[in-house]
Amino acid sequence: MTVFLFTPIALPLLAALGYAGFGWRRTTAWLAPFVAALMLASAILLAISGPRGAGLLRADALSEFMLIVVSAVALLTTLASPPHLEGEIASGRATARTAARHSLLVQLFLATMNLAVLAANLGVLWVAIEAATIVTAFLVGQYRTKAAVEAAWKYVVICSTGIALALLGTFLLNYAAAHAGDGGLDLAALTGHAHALDPGVTRIAVALLVIGFGAKAGLAPLHAWLPDAYSEAPTPVSALMSGALLSVAFYAVLRVKVIADLALGPGFARLLLAIMALASLAVAATLLLAQRDYKRMLGYSSIEHLGLVSLAAAIGSPLAIAAALLHLLGHGLAKSVLFIGVGKVLQRFGSSRIDHVRGLAARGGLLAGCVGFGVLALIGLPPFSLFASELGIARAGFAGGMGWATGTALVLMLVIAAALIGHTSRMLLGAAPEGPGAAATPVKLSPATAIALVGGLLASAVLGIAAGPLSSLLHAAAQLLTRTP
Repeated sequence: MTVFLFTPIALPLLAALGYAGFGWRRTTAWLAPFVAALMLASAILLAISGPRGAGLLRADALSEFMLIVVSAVALLTTLASPPHLEGEIASGRATARTAARHSLLVQLFLATMNLAVLAANLGVLWVAIEAATIVTAFLVGQYRTKAAVEAAWKYVVICSTGIALALLGTFLLNYAAAHAGDGGLDLAALTGHAHALDPGVTRIAVALLVIGFGAKAGLAPLHAWLPDAYSEAPTPVSALMSGALLSVAFYAVLRVKVIADLALGPGFARLLLAIMALASLAVAATLLLAQRDYKRMLGYSSIEHLGLVSLAAAIGSPLAIAAALLHLLGHGLAKSVLFIGVGKVLQRFGSSRIDHVRGLAARGGLLAGCVGFGVLALIGLPPFSLFASELGIARAGFAGGMGWATGTALVLMLVIAAALIGHTSRMLLGAAPEGPGAAATPVKLSPATAIALVGGLLASAVLGIAAGPLSSLLHAAAQLLTRTP
């Protein structure tokens, strides 16, 4: 079963070679969802087979769960990508060569994500996330418009700043480990010998690592890249960044937090994560109220949800950590559905401005329904999984002595929910404008797009009712992240 450690990395790399050699056409277009399905199957097999390691790769319960998150988001996104790319080619925004480059870069992105969650070494984890930064920069600027290029550069500059901070933190943690008699950046060794690390050096290292990886997770204060990148990137890329990139970046934060709690006690990481969480929620609430662009709106929503996950990590109890991990999966599913949906809206209306989209329900019932239910899932209404995870975080927060932070977060979440409902209702409701033009014609979905939209919502609803076999995996992952000295 050790071969399944390499499968999630090898599969997208092979698919990338396929797109490099054969380009993009109707036959190769469906290679991406096929590979994503195989990735999900290998992630499930790894979870069933239990922990294992081979060299610089290691799979434990947390890694296995994160592989499922990345693979599920990849499956939904790549399933809807061929119809989306065909629409872009038909509209003249892209060519077959652009589609081939897009598909190749997406596969490289998935390989870096899977490498990051399977890395047994903090240095390898850093390299994988830095590689993802390079790949996604090309994806963000794919259309090569002035706005897209500016967004790509902003993404590179801010995230490179974060990654540079994380690199410095990695060097300092390695220094602390070497002086503790156990040099190296093996995550298991760092966790096992955390009590021997120099507290002063470790404190600086942890702060740099959390802020650095937090920048890639879209957390304040280095969050400004996210709405710009989401608004200019192709919508499948925005879905992958929201559901996979942010989740994997926060996975790195969780790995660092385990070491920090054992070396410094829970107080230091708790305070740092709580400040970043509340700052992120406040930024999202403030800027969503007057938002005019629905892709940027979803970007600020991602800042909110990663802020909520950060709050759960700050609480730090097994219930809070399990809820945080479930929240990452639920957020990935909901955001995939919404970005697939708004991608179709953008192609039909030709604008990402909220006030340019009216009466969507009158011309595309299925699309409008999926977007509407996607927003309801995003704000945490039952039966969707985000309701269960948010309820778990709130319970853990009030029970864990962080009622003040949890109460503040709930108030900000109400503001955000009201803003999301208000903006979305204006897009969905009302009469469809009459007259010639594409915007007045009915919106039809391809079978693949419809399956991705409905399948993502159903998966989120099922997880909200019963986590099923994931419950034991979530429990095991939470136990790994809540070790006591």
